[in-house]
Amino acid sequence: MQRMGMVIGIKPDKIKEYKRLHADAWPDVLDQIRGSNIRNYTIFLREPENLLFGYWEYHGDDFNGDMAQMAKDPRTQEWWTHTDPCQSPLASRAEGEQWSMMEEVFHTE
Repeated sequence: MQRMGMVIGIKPDKIKEYKRLHADAWPDVLDQIRGSNIRNYTIFLREPENLLFGYWEYHGDDFNGDMAQMAKDPRTQEWWTHTDPCQSPLASRAEGEQWSMMEEVFHTE
């Protein structure tokens, strides 16, 4: 299992919409997330900085392959047409990233 964190900005005028979308997340998108070996997926909001912090645990053995499969899923693509306009990707993100992946520097159980 690999713990993964990521961050992205959120447009202040889209916070309410983003919360509404996630309060009623589409079941087929949630199934795709689970099918991509992701567990314990959580998104946190920090205001007034307007940052979203995402955390998940990856339980597979081919992260890039699983993410490619997720990106091909038509229902997930449709979901992203609603969520992506709410977000403000960081200028420092890597090529091709929407959310910026973070380095784990500490963990305790």
